[in-house]
Amino acid sequence: MQLERATVLEHIPIHGGYNLLRMRAPGVAPRVRPGQFIHVKIPHLEECVLRRPFSVFRADGDALAILYKDVGKGTRTLQYLKAGETLSILGPLGHGFPDPNPAAYPIIVAGGYGMAALYLTARTAPVKGIAFFGGRAAKDILCVSDFEALGWTVRVTTEDGSLGRKGIVTDALDEWWLNESAGRAPELFACGPGGMLKAVAHRAIERGWTAWTSMDNSMGCGVGACLTCVLKVREGEGWTWARACREGPVFDARAVLWEEIE
Repeated sequence: MQLERATVLEHIPIHGGYNLLRMRAPGVAPRVRPGQFIHVKIPHLEECVLRRPFSVFRADGDALAILYKDVGKGTRTLQYLKAGETLSILGPLGHGFPDPNPAAYPIIVAGGYGMAALYLTARTAPVKGIAFFGGRAAKDILCVSDFEALGWTVRVTTEDGSLGRKGIVTDALDEWWLNESAGRAPELFACGPGGMLKAVAHRAIERGWTAWTSMDNSMGCGVGACLTCVLKVREGEGWTWARACREGPVFDARAVLWEEIE
């Protein structure tokens, strides 16, 4: 973990209120592992005391990139950053995704900009598998060409049917399981809303699949001190609290008490 002053290299609006922010961070970028995040101090917003967590989308050499959406005052202010400006980042943080098992068939399940958190896993996987992307509408689907360029098959589901098949992302996962899973030992990597993660985890547990879920809990400090991001995980015959920012954000799906997740 390192506190660093990163320099903005490019800042590009994408679509649907999403933006790509790429920055030079030679102290942080080379140490990023798939599924980790950075904590960003929002510049030009001095009254904003708390940093904001962002999953690392790409990490190449001394540069890293995040994808974010305008969802509030902090991210709205972040949009005004221009190339050459600097911002304070802390990272890399958290316990990310494990290396994919080379003997398994990798499956990515992503909702919204959870796709960004899974790109590095897709890039480093020794076997190229299938990625299921879900969103409310076409504007919420990101990174399809990025994953396809890596050799992954991408299947898109939108709730309004504006892109791909109409429905929710687990519909496409169920269809794959019924028609294409024979002879394969799936290993799932998932990131997205809590309800989606819960649905994916239940399917994986019922079918005996290994699944890794990135929990998108609200975070305050990002370093395990404030305890705002805790969730219940199994410990022996009982349970204990785990911090999403330290013990997570990635957890084995079998460890999480999903009945406590809304």
